[in-house]
Amino acid sequence: LYLQARGELRTQLTIALRQGRTRRVNRSRATSTRGKILDMVNVSERPKEADDRAVPGFWEGDLIIGKGNKSQIATLVERTTRFVMLVRIPYDRNAERVAALLARKMQTLPEFMRNSVTWDQGKEMARHADFTIRTGMPVYFCDPHSPWQRGSNENTNGLLRQYLPKGTDLSLHTQAELDKVATQLNGRPRETLNWRKPIEVFSDLLASHVSP
Repeated sequence: LYLQARGELRTQLTIALRQGRTRRVNRSRATSTRGKILDMVNVSERPKEADDRAVPGFWEGDLIIGKGNKSQIATLVERTTRFVMLVRIPYDRNAERVAALLARKMQTLPEFMRNSVTWDQGKEMARHADFTIRTGMPVYFCDPHSPWQRGSNENTNGLLRQYLPKGTDLSLHTQAELDKVATQLNGRPRETLNWRKPIEVFSDLLASHVSP
């Protein structure tokens, strides 16, 4: 099943490359004049094995916004394990910066944990093609006003607000501090995991993949 999933992903990525979906575009062409992100692929086209969470490596992502709409943090949640990664996004929500920082974070993971990312239609992901080139991960976009299509991410954002309440200036937190928050989230038992911790399930998957 895993090999089949990876094969299908590579096929889709090849098709995307042929169609020019992952070509690098300049900033002026990153979004259309109507404000829509170019070359979006709807979440309905995401591989079906992502739906039952049996195959790991399918992520959901979002930005949480801080005080005065002037600071932000990216949240990434792996669908199978509910494992969380947080990414500090300094200055603003510039799409090129967001793509680069998300890619850098994803590149710390083994390939089998990098199947895809599902995002909403926020303009911060306008450079999704750059992200895909750097990581090999296609980006799928939710329908407008459909947060349930990123349910794991939405639930995690709710938990995260216990550590970073609304109205917080998120720019004051270093990446090291965010990593500590992620560690705490990943150490909380989850009912949906039969009261196991995300870090336990995630670590087991990593160990099983490298075992002979």
